[in-house]
Amino acid sequence: MTTTALDRIDIKILNELQQNASLTNVELASRVNLSPSPCLARVRTLEKLGVIDRRIAVLDPAVLGIGVTAFIQVKLERQAQPSLESFTRSIDRLSEVMECYLMTGDSDYLLRVMVSDIDALEDLIVNKLSRITGVSSISLELGLEADFPQDGPPYRREPASSGQVVQLSFKATRQARQTAI
Repeated sequence: MTTTALDRIDIKILNELQQNASLTNVELASRVNLSPSPCLARVRTLEKLGVIDRRIAVLDPAVLGIGVTAFIQVKLERQAQPSLESFTRSIDRLSEVMECYLMTGDSDYLLRVMVSDIDALEDLIVNKLSRITGVSSISLELGLEADFPQDGPPYRREPASSGQVVQLSFKATRQARQTAI
């Protein structure tokens, strides 16, 4: 795990980019009160350090006809490493799966899925998830409304004082497919 110190300007840059990753460097520099060259240097440093992983477009699910969000709990027959790896490889091929978490507790995995409607959800469960080798049970809950949707991880948005530095810790993880919708 590495720790990165962020100052007030770094945090302003991150706030602006989380709101609109398509800002030009000149626009971003203006918003954070820097000249373009130092602003670009800071962004490149944040990218090099892994603080900025990538820039994405956040799509509107309703405009795309995606009206159902479900949280699916999956139990596997075995929790041995080969079974876990086989399951995640299978899940990675399903475009409906937005997030996949290895869990502690009663289920082995928690999936956040997005589909057009209940029929598509049924198809996902019956014709795709239940046919994955090693799946022993599936249960789900439907999301009715996202009250606090976030497009990135939480962090202290503004230091209390201008000289304060925020420490962010990043755990090195394997490359994972994530799609933001």
